[in-house]
This record gives sequence, structure tokens and C-alpha cells, in this order.
Amino acid sequence: MKLCADIDEGKTITELKRRLAKQRYHFIGNLAAVKACRWLHESLVNGKACYKQVFYGISSHRCVQFSASPFHCTQRCVFCWRMQPGDIRATWNELQLKTPDDPEQIAAAAIEEQRRLVSGYKGNPMVPRRRHEEACDPRHVAISLAGEPTLYPDLGSLIDCFRQRGLTSFLVTNGTKPDALAGLATEPSQLYVTVAAPSEAIYQAVCNPLVKDGWKSLKATLEILSSFSCPTVIRLTLAKGLNMLMPEAYSKLILSSEATYVEAKAYMHVGYSTGRMDFQNMPGHEEIAAFALELSRLTGYNLIDQQRESRVALLSRLEKPIRLG
Repeated sequence: MKLCADIDEGKTITELKRRLAKQRYHFIGNLAAVKACRWLHESLVNGKACYKQVFYGISSHRCVQFSASPFHCTQRCVFCWRMQPGDIRATWNELQLKTPDDPEQIAAAAIEEQRRLVSGYKGNPMVPRRRHEEACDPRHVAISLAGEPTLYPDLGSLIDCFRQRGLTSFLVTNGTKPDALAGLATEPSQLYVTVAAPSEAIYQAVCNPLVKDGWKSLKATLEILSSFSCPTVIRLTLAKGLNMLMPEAYSKLILSSEATYVEAKAYMHVGYSTGRMDFQNMPGHEEIAAFALELSRLTGYNLIDQQRESRVALLSRLEKPIRLG
């Protein structure tokens, strides 16, 4: 591995686990993890909804934020708020997923761990009893917590294991593994592809791919999206002074994908991204809405919803989004 001399792979994983545990990652199996997101808390305590609940009908307090490969990715995006192995001087692309967890076991364990995570809210007077009972019976999994999920070799089986337990699923990928997506035995309920650049030069600067031909692979992924029967989403993570430009080029990528939806989402200056980005890179909601309107004009997609707090706007080929909840 390309690590500093005193850190080997086992020590690297151990150190990453230690640091992520302090950030309230809960590990299951060898490598998989769940983590309660901010919106789980907001939904339970304050009755507020994540924009994905507003847009697509999933319940924020019944959503499991999960990863089967939290330490493994094919990019080092500068806007990523998660801790990367590079933060402890490890080279992420040299960390190989050698011992993947059994999909049946980690699907069951993720649900049980989520129940344990929300158990502490039972005595909270701010949490209605029924809402807490619902949270103990999760109905959705976001396979998006950290890392690149298509590096997990049994991804289709994992999605099916969650489905058999009554959970819908969002799969969020950076699009660098089109063959893995094309080979899924079971589709997710909704497939997200993050597009963080309008051109190859910007992609190289922003996403720092760790694989050969990352841009070519991303474009190949966009071209196969129309073959999926589930709704598909192009997620544009937009940062001022970095990649929030060239709407015409973005529109061509969108049209090539025939995606069901496009989410124009602001980069948020939080987590480890604050060491790589400036606060001024974070767009305001009005700027996101204006960019989305321009994309609407260029693509013919309808601007059908937006949420100010999350600085996100939803474009769609449909008049109304497909509700998953």
C-alpha cells in the first residue's frame, strides 16, 4: 500500500474505525456501518422532514443511513464532508475490499442496529410515542453513508435482502462502475448518480478519480440509466467557484441519461470538506433555484419542488414525483 511507513492496511482500517466511531458511526460485521443522520433526529424530536421525504415520500424517522463499504471509494471529491483515508495519510485506492460482509447478515444487523440507535428516544418527552414506534420499524435504507457502494460485490443481493424485509432503498453511486450497475440482480427502489462536473477537466479537479477513465465511466453510467425500471436521479452537487457553471454542458449530460429526476443540490460547508473548501463555495438557495431554472429551460425538465433548508431543487420529466412511502 501507498501508506506512510508506520501504517499498514490493518492499522489503517482500525484507525479509521476509531475516528469514525467518535463521529457516531456504528459498525456491523467486518466493514459495514450505519449512522443516524441529522434528519432522523429532527424528524423524531421536531417533526421536521428531510427533503427526500418531501420529494419522494420516504419517512425520515424510518430511514437507515447505511454503507457496506465505508472505507472504499473510487474518488476523493474535494466537497465530500466525510473523513477520507487521506486524512490519516493513507491512499484510498490502495485499500481493497478483501473481506466483504455477507449481505443477509448485514441487512439484518443494520435494521437491528437502527433500532438500537433510536431506542434512546423512547423516554424523550419531545418524541411522540407512535413516531418512536415507527422509527423502531424502519421502512427505508439509504445506501449512501460513505464510500462507493458498487465496490461491494454482492450489492444486488444486499438490496434484495433489504427488500425482503420490507424496506425500500436509495442507491447513491458516483457512476465510476457502470458494469456493476448493469449487472445488478435486483434494482434499488431509486438509483442516484452523483454528477459533480460539466466537463472532464473539471471532473478531474473536483472528483480526483482514483480509477482510470473515471469520466468515461461516468458517461457510460449515464447512458445506461434509461435501461433501469426504477426511477433514476442525477444529483448535481454544486459549489460556487468550482463546478457551478456551464449549465449547457450539464444539460447535455442530463439529456443523455434520460433520468427521471435531477436534483440541483448545494455543496454544504460541513465536516471534513471545511479543510478543503471555503465557506464562500457554498451557494445560497436562491442561487441553486436560479441554476435549476436555467437547467429546466435547457432540458425541458419541470422544476417541480424545492426545499430551502437543504438548498435543493427538484427537476423532473414527470409532473409529480413517484412516491415511495
